[in-house]
Amino acid sequence: MPRYALLVEYHGAPFAGWQRQRDQPSVQGAIEAALAKLEPRDHTIAAAGRTDAGVHATGQVAHCDLDRDWDPFRLSEALNYHLKPDPVAILACARVSDDWHARFDAVERQYLFRLIARRAPLTFEAGQMWRVNHRLDAQAMQAGADHLIGQHDFTTFRSSICQAKSPVKTLDELRVEEITHPFGTEYRFHVRARSFLHNQVRSFVGTLERVGAGAWSPADVGAALAAKDRAACGPVSPPQGLYLAAVRYPTDPFA
Repeated sequence: MPRYALLVEYHGAPFAGWQRQRDQPSVQGAIEAALAKLEPRDHTIAAAGRTDAGVHATGQVAHCDLDRDWDPFRLSEALNYHLKPDPVAILACARVSDDWHARFDAVERQYLFRLIARRAPLTFEAGQMWRVNHRLDAQAMQAGADHLIGQHDFTTFRSSICQAKSPVKTLDELRVEEITHPFGTEYRFHVRARSFLHNQVRSFVGTLERVGAGAWSPADVGAALAAKDRAACGPVSPPQGLYLAAVRYPTDPFA
């Protein structure tokens, strides 16, 4: 059975997350239903990461096994046709080796979190950013973020229902970018690591927002990390600002 890698973009708002669920819409379910229109049978696809309800993706990667030897371009076009009107798009498709795995072969995952400080509600980008109505200090947030770079026990920033075997992870980048808009200031958190714990990025952002607002000092982030206690974490940010931006492999299957 030929195996294909899929580069997937989606708006997470209508879905209960990536993972297929019996009674709620999911991104995985939408793609598997589209595959069933092309080859009528049950399909199971695997993804580089399982995003939660409301979380978006601009660079999710998944793989599927098919019976026919499809031209990758025609496969992506056919899937996009059958995915309508769901806000899911196959950006690229590539034939890969039979043992290639979207999750286990990944060497890095990149997330983006978008936060905007403005008084007025969002209109065009509602559901795509977290809005707060107070200014934030980007330099203070970066100083707090610097405490998190490197290999640490991230128990503090791990969901209580996280199923990872170990809380020890290596964070390669947590960079705060400030962008001035006419009616607000956007803060983008760029996060890179080989793998993440459940709710880790949202726990980072929610905590750093408290630093930016002046409720925490940058040093408080280091103290929270050292506590290795979930109760020491700041508030967890809402999901709508989070994007799975890219997944990196030793060799890019879509190059």
